[in-house]
Amino acid sequence: MAIILNLETATTNCSVSVSKGNEILCLKENNAADYSHSEQLHLFIKEALQGASLSFSGLDAIAVSKGPGSYTGLRIGVSAAKGLCFSLDLPLISISTLESMAHQVNLKEGEVVIPVLDARRMEVYSCVFDHQYKEIRETRAEIIDENSFGDYASFSKVHIVGSGAEKCQPILQAPNFNFDTTVVPSAKQMAILANQKFQKAEFEDVAYFEPYYLKDFVLQMKKNA
Repeated sequence: MAIILNLETATTNCSVSVSKGNEILCLKENNAADYSHSEQLHLFIKEALQGASLSFSGLDAIAVSKGPGSYTGLRIGVSAAKGLCFSLDLPLISISTLESMAHQVNLKEGEVVIPVLDARRMEVYSCVFDHQYKEIRETRAEIIDENSFGDYASFSKVHIVGSGAEKCQPILQAPNFNFDTTVVPSAKQMAILANQKFQKAEFEDVAYFEPYYLKDFVLQMKKNA
């Protein structure tokens, strides 16, 4: 089974795990509002490897959360992952930040989960997954209003989770909408997704890989301001 180092820095949670197959061998994380990833990430990598009784030579791949999320956080995580891949000659795996968040929710048939990350003002980054965690609507940056996610009101329950849920809760009044602001991206949920990609050899080009910023949306908003 593949042993993978998973890095999650897309939000305030600096999170590192070492996984073997779908099993977490060690997890180190700290959700701090000051975004101290530059100070903590490499320390957490060292501690996670020590906790798993491994060295860098025991790794088969590096997985990194690709976004969307904080520009600075993503740059730190991706730069670290690419540096390790180059120096260790390991493949790079990218994991959707929102998809790994979705896997924190236990879903029943007929339910959907919408991970939402706080962007700016009334904007969020969001994606929609069905009860099998299949993406049924692509990732978007959008402004929340009373009509947001109305296409999913017919489902038995709609789980809206993540930092952006705080913006959504006062505005979205459908009775089947359930809100959870405590869900944050974590390297713990990356293990299964990273292992699946490793088995399929779905690797990134280390030289050209860049985080997923949804930058076009941000530039458009600045232009219209």
